[in-house]
Amino acid sequence: EKQETYPVSSAQKRIYVLQQLEDGGTGYNMPAVLELEGKLNPERMDRAFKELIKRHESLRTAFEQDAGGDPVQRIHDEVPFTLQTTALGARTEEEAAAAFIKPFDLSQAPLFRAQIVKVSDERHLLLVDMNHIISDGVSVNILIREFSELYNNRKLPALRIQYKDYAVWQEGFKTGDAYKTQEAYWLKQLEGELPVLDLPADHTRPPVRSFAGDKVSFTLDQEVASGLHKLARENGSTLYMVLLAAYTAFLSRLSGQEDIIVGSPIAGRPHKDLEP
Repeated sequence: EKQETYPVSSAQKRIYVLQQLEDGGTGYNMPAVLELEGKLNPERMDRAFKELIKRHESLRTAFEQDAGGDPVQRIHDEVPFTLQTTALGARTEEEAAAAFIKPFDLSQAPLFRAQIVKVSDERHLLLVDMNHIISDGVSVNILIREFSELYNNRKLPALRIQYKDYAVWQEGFKTGDAYKTQEAYWLKQLEGELPVLDLPADHTRPPVRSFAGDKVSFTLDQEVASGLHKLARENGSTLYMVLLAAYTAFLSRLSGQEDIIVGSPIAGRPHKDLEP
């Protein structure tokens, strides 16, 4: 039912705390750059974004603390949004994208912004940025897909539930037996002092953590790829599980440690209704 504020999910609570620790940095921004070829209709694009903001409550959500100091989410009926436009000028495309990324104030909705950078009459960059507290990797793909549909004047089916419904459900789930069983299991698994991965790195770890990331892409040959798929089939597991096992074995060989903890990204959508 409609309320002034709603509880945050566990994931949102983590991001809220981390964002306070980072003191307004951009480590939890989620920028994306789309290249647009052909004639552009800025009015139609502005309308598509406003439709998305109307459709998804997350794009109208701000975060504050209640009387007890706990974070809560406040959903606004309307939020100010302007599709910014600029010309590339003498800048490189990378410089234009870097200048666009700025910290968000979690108490001010929308935690989402967009900008058009004109490269030429037939080529534009669409820059989009959101804070991780209202979005994730899957959400970015949903946003891009729905934006394309709306830009092409197609109707989208109404959403049955919003993120706040999930957050309220999760709060109730935490008081149940199933959650307590899972919690007890993980507290047992992770009790005592947790191992810190000690790799023979080329450089000493800096005193202040940097959020500058990177990724490495490569292609496996046919023989290795089919061998991995065969291994997954024989063990009734997914290819991801096989690769994760190989990765942890590799880290164990490098570090000489037997207890390895690594992070693993998850979509966090264990129910069909949560997918969109």
